[in-house]
Amino acid sequence: MIDPRDDTRTARFFALTLALSFTLQTPALLAKLAVIPGPYEKYLPLVGLGALGPMIVGLVLSSKRAGGPGVRSLFDGLAPRRSLAGWYVFALVLPGILLTVPLALYALASGQSVGPWAYPPNAPERWIALVLFPIGEELGWRGYAQPRLLARYSPLVASAIVGSNWALWHLFMFVIEGSSATQMLSSVPLFLAGSVIYTWAYKRTNHSLLVAVLLHAGAHLNNSHRALPANELPATVHTLAHVAFALGLLAIDRETFSSRSETVRAAR
Repeated sequence: MIDPRDDTRTARFFALTLALSFTLQTPALLAKLAVIPGPYEKYLPLVGLGALGPMIVGLVLSSKRAGGPGVRSLFDGLAPRRSLAGWYVFALVLPGILLTVPLALYALASGQSVGPWAYPPNAPERWIALVLFPIGEELGWRGYAQPRLLARYSPLVASAIVGSNWALWHLFMFVIEGSSATQMLSSVPLFLAGSVIYTWAYKRTNHSLLVAVLLHAGAHLNNSHRALPANELPATVHTLAHVAFALGLLAIDRETFSSRSETVRAAR
């Protein structure tokens, strides 16, 4: 069982995930910075493998802790439930709504061009990323780490811990994409607010990891960061919308964020 008195496994998960992902992404980062011969694109397969770091580490630690049953339990939350069909649709469309609606309202109110109102995948590799990366990340962030954190901390604190590590984990990818320091820092509230939203959905659906995966997939389905670094407005609007929505959840659904996880689930 998950021991609510033990933070060691969760801290080890975050440390190993950052170390693995950063190691795999370092060649592309160095090529982007012209430290080693480029082009950096030839190292992108390693970047993609690094994006699966949370899943890889979560599976290894689960296997080491509880063998096959531990690994299987990590996937339990991905099982679809007919009663959550509405939640699945809501999770998939929410991130896009939080981008397109505010952008449209801003454009209509200001009369200014804001560029596209939506940023769907525009290449096969982006569609592949939409499927693979949410699973590869969420099996670690919300599958392995979050239940352990919820066993000890309040949902809000658990969200902050996951969200801050989630933001840091994107550092090398943002540099590789060419984002500025200001743009990278301004993304931190997006990950923190997103983590609050994911935790809320996870608890409201009785620990459905699939809902978290679909929320993450929805972010790829309408990805404001595709406008960076040239156009900062979509990412800024998207961040503000996520923050506003998260604050609304904290104000309206205090019960969900005021109690610890109702059950301590089997170790993943």
